[in-house]
Amino acid sequence: MKPLSGQAIRQMWLDFFVSKGHHIMPSANLIPFQDPTLLWINSGVAAMKKYFDGTELPTHRRLTNAQKSLRTNDIEQVGYTARHHTFFEMLGNFSIGDYFRDDVIPWAYELLTSPQWFGFDPDKLYMTYSPLDEATKKKWLACGVQDDHLIPLDGNFWEIGEGPSGPDTEIFYDRGPSYDPTNQGVNLLREDRSNDRYIEIWNIVFSQYHAVPGTPRKDYKELPSKNIDTGAGLERLACVMQATPTNFETDLFYPIIEHVKRLSHIPYDGDAIRAYRVIADHIRTLTFTLSDGAMFSNEGRGYVLRRLLRRALRYGRKLNLMTPFLSELVSTVMTIMEHAYPTLRTRQSIVEKMILQEEVKFMSTLHHGETLLKTMLETVDVLPGPDAFKLYDTFGFPIELTIEIARELNKRVDEQGFAAAMDEQKQRARAARQANDSMTKQSADLLAFTQPSSFLEQTNDIKAVVIGLFVDGHAIQTLEQGWVIFDQTPFYAESGGQIFDTGELTSEHVHATIDQVIKAPHQQHLHYVTCQFGSLNVGDTVTLRRDESRRYAIRQHHSAVHLLQASLKRHLGAHILQQGSYVGDRYARFDFLHHEKISEETLRVIEQDVNAMIQDAYPCSIERLPIEEAKKTGATAPFDEKYGDIVRIVTLGPRSKEFCGGTHVSNTSEIGVFAIMFEESIAAGTRRIQVVSGLAAYHYLKQKELLLSQIQERLRAGSTSEIMDRLKASIAEKEALKASNASLQDAYIRSLAKTFELITTPFPHLIVNGGTLSRTLLAALMDELKAMHPNSLIILTSDDHGVFPLAVFVSPSLQSSTRHAGQLVKALAQAMGGSGGGRPDLAFGSGKNLIDIPQWLKTQSIWTL
Repeated sequence: MKPLSGQAIRQMWLDFFVSKGHHIMPSANLIPFQDPTLLWINSGVAAMKKYFDGTELPTHRRLTNAQKSLRTNDIEQVGYTARHHTFFEMLGNFSIGDYFRDDVIPWAYELLTSPQWFGFDPDKLYMTYSPLDEATKKKWLACGVQDDHLIPLDGNFWEIGEGPSGPDTEIFYDRGPSYDPTNQGVNLLREDRSNDRYIEIWNIVFSQYHAVPGTPRKDYKELPSKNIDTGAGLERLACVMQATPTNFETDLFYPIIEHVKRLSHIPYDGDAIRAYRVIADHIRTLTFTLSDGAMFSNEGRGYVLRRLLRRALRYGRKLNLMTPFLSELVSTVMTIMEHAYPTLRTRQSIVEKMILQEEVKFMSTLHHGETLLKTMLETVDVLPGPDAFKLYDTFGFPIELTIEIARELNKRVDEQGFAAAMDEQKQRARAARQANDSMTKQSADLLAFTQPSSFLEQTNDIKAVVIGLFVDGHAIQTLEQGWVIFDQTPFYAESGGQIFDTGELTSEHVHATIDQVIKAPHQQHLHYVTCQFGSLNVGDTVTLRRDESRRYAIRQHHSAVHLLQASLKRHLGAHILQQGSYVGDRYARFDFLHHEKISEETLRVIEQDVNAMIQDAYPCSIERLPIEEAKKTGATAPFDEKYGDIVRIVTLGPRSKEFCGGTHVSNTSEIGVFAIMFEESIAAGTRRIQVVSGLAAYHYLKQKELLLSQIQERLRAGSTSEIMDRLKASIAEKEALKASNASLQDAYIRSLAKTFELITTPFPHLIVNGGTLSRTLLAALMDELKAMHPNSLIILTSDDHGVFPLAVFVSPSLQSSTRHAGQLVKALAQAMGGSGGGRPDLAFGSGKNLIDIPQWLKTQSIWTL
């Protein structure tokens, strides 16, 4: 086995899979993009969910990556164990409907054991697999793995509710008897026990089934497109290959620990080990998350980061580090990781300042809160919930640290009592906030603020002076988070359907994000600012810089919507009247009055017309005119806008002239490409068209192209031009099979009906269990039996995948006010735990279980057989 560095392991992994035809996916940002289900990217596959669930098609079906990942469900365990981390890297290789078991297992064995690659001793490797997955065992054996190194475990099956699932195989490395003090050997794996001898280094998931809760796994249906999802922890591989006792002694962590040792002068042994590990782990997490754009706050992601920093600071005190020190470690983290993540250095100064400011804030809280907590715990074994909440609410001491300190002193905290006190406070805050919100809608301070502010649409990267600061509608002199007005700004404020600009502000003493811009009562642009470090004061001079690429995409979409409206009027009629719009950086939509659905052919004509206007490269002309004069120009006015004395008219070629205050391209050619995504009804007489332009349109069209390519492959067409012929042939074949199947079913039902013998006493009747007939076939059988026995009672049931459909026929000769098919089905279905009903002659229902129907009928006096 090669003693490789963490960087070398990462690179060798990627190089190996590139040699197998894989495309390297860059590591995604730790903050998930458009995925509200995740707080952080927590695995190698998390950033690829869109490919595995089919919502987006990848440009490459073979992918490999080294993905930054973050898991925070076991923060308290970090430092107590050898392998618990918050931030870690997951190495992966993935197949989206391409290769499967027969390729990935030999590749895994080659990468691990080949002298050209990692060079592991094969005798040190053990593999677990699902007992349902004999194919995996056979493949490992074919690679040369010994039978006694292959261990079946029921837990080797991946599934989360209904959806893609499958067996997995885990690869373990045997570190030897020195990590097995009781000499349990391979029984540790067979019994699936946590241990330090056999270290899991790689997991391969064969996503091949569609899981259905309540259905035995052996009955899961095969997926039409099978995928491979693998994950190997870089830190674990480094621990094994560098022969260190734990992950923390590898070159991915130990330089940080050495840096802390130089600051504290305390050896890395004994009780100090835990503190060193907590600090090394948490500073890696803080460095990467803050570099990826996260910020400290009191909720969500920001609270997780605040909690990690405070925990690291507290453990620093155990190493006699009584002043801020975490910001000093950022450079060491970046030195370790910058080869793989070169953009880290560009954020170093900002990250250091953010961490330092947070450290300074918490130092005084930490000392006071820790002293007070220890005093509280002197006389009790369980700290009451209200006391824990007082520490949190009054002194800012985190509940997690309260629990951890109590744990170290063999004490407990009444967490339920704390939660109850917290809930009471939230209710009080909610009531206060509701009252405050109603006040701020008529904020006296904002209404009184009349100092002018200029909007510089065409300018960026400007110096501006803070002239107003507001929190909850109240004017203040300094803030870290809240609303700001500058004497001038390049940021567009949301209005007229166009979203706001975003960006940042900087100075020597502050760095902040600008996350939203709206208009104040007197039309100044009001910016929502969050300081990453430092604070803002009235009178400060700062540099304002908007996100220019985002603004450019918004301009493209806004001008495209103008051209769309002109084309709609041309092809649908002058009655087209705007009813609303949304203009963003990723797409735009336009709502308008129209009485019917627009045909696909007409949409294609409109799309082509807009692209023609783009290609004609019309310059954008903007003029400002008095309102009455502007009305005479024939410009289109949006339906709900209110105008002042002077209005702004935007002209884009000979057919597009509108009243508009938004931002636009200087020439229609800058829009690039225009595509209609869909058209739909949103209300009676009102339609909506959603569109994309520019780079967003390219990505949209590329996805359609990839989908077409996938369809071509599935249909086995030689080219996309053959798709329609293949599709028609496939549909014709399906219809022929459907007709043949229907014919066979009819013949089967007729034949089946003849096998049942009518019982004639005390009246003609037939009670049939149709086996596993579906509801549809059961109804067909009833039709056949009715025709054969028109003067009888017929009751049919079957087992349709655990649901028991019922059908009852009562001939007119047997009917009476009390002999009624609907009433009989209703009573019978209730007895079977279900429901039903119908006409006097024919009725249907279903139950949840089968019963002895003849025996049940004996209890019904009017139907006694």
